Amino acid sequence: MRKSFLAAVLGTVIGVSGCKAQNPNIASVGVDGFEKAILDPQVLLIDVRTPEEYAEGHIPGAINVDVRENGFMDRIFRIMTRDMRAAVYCRSGNRSKTARDMLAGYGYMVYELDPGFIAWTEAGKPVVRDESDVFLTPNGTTIVLYCIKHGSIGMKIADKWIYVDPVGRAAQPATDYSILPKADAILITHEHGDHLDADAIGQLTGDDTRIFATANCCKQLGRGDAMAPGDVRTLDGGIGIKAVPAYNTSADKQNFHPKGRDNGYLLTVDGFTIYVAGDTEDIPEMKDLPAVDVAFLPCNLPYTMSPEQLDNAARTIGPKVLFPYHYSSTDMTKVTDMLEGSGIDVRIRRYQ
Repeated sequence: MRKSFLAAVLGTVIGVSGCKAQNPNIASVGVDGFEKAILDPQVLLIDVRTPEEYAEGHIPGAINVDVRENGFMDRIFRIMTRDMRAAVYCRSGNRSKTARDMLAGYGYMVYELDPGFIAWTEAGKPVVRDESDVFLTPNGTTIVLYCIKHGSIGMKIADKWIYVDPVGRAAQPATDYSILPKADAILITHEHGDHLDADAIGQLTGDDTRIFATANCCKQLGRGDAMAPGDVRTLDGGIGIKAVPAYNTSADKQNFHPKGRDNGYLLTVDGFTIYVAGDTEDIPEMKDLPAVDVAFLPCNLPYTMSPEQLDNAARTIGPKVLFPYHYSSTDMTKVTDMLEGSGIDVRIRRYQ
């Protein structure tokens, strides 16, 4: 994230003729003018649509800040200094006008893609898709699961943001959590440095953030709600969180994740269940889990499961969708081959 730059006159990139708005801080431009504007490294590109729309496809390099969510400008202030310029867009141009007026009202200079993202795609301009997956509960609640990396997962359940094991620099590529929405809840599975990162947690923590973790993690952080397997908590909106066991069973691995120390988590809402296993092998307790819609299972020797153990765990749990995660250099084609014909939808994302 660039933090500062030398202020420039708004028309230097696209020319005054492209400006349709009366406010001198606003330039409403077409696709070609917008493309030129965002090539300037001093311009911050902001997608003001919903996270679901953003996940389906967005302009490369865009940061997602939903203009209709509370705290829009609070997030802007965290990622932009007063002398920065912005380039904003939405689907068809309506929401971007709201965003541009808010930004300009605080003195920012703003480029707005007047025809919207639809015109951008129709012009054949580049579009990228984040590694995210959208699900609907039986009652119609939207769940978006975001692949961050390694053991770090982002979730938006209805309007609640939940992060599991957010890590900044300890797992590459480095992640700047300060530009992401503040968490309603953060879940920490265990105390290893690639799962417990106080700096990342601090970046995501707001006034109402709840942190759920093991006793050791809470002690290291100096805060949090300590959970042990069997403990249950509930977030506003009826989101249930249950801690479940996570540990090594192999004799040569038990020093990595001893039984009774670490957690996995079950999250439930509207009859939809997500299982985040944490660092574990295919433990006997998996057979006692309730029906699971989505499972995250680790596959990273020598610390967690082998592909063969993951295959056994997946068949024991029987999730509708499986995300192998925390897999480092493990060849995931072996996992997909082993589970072919199982009826489990195996989705490989960038969880190295």
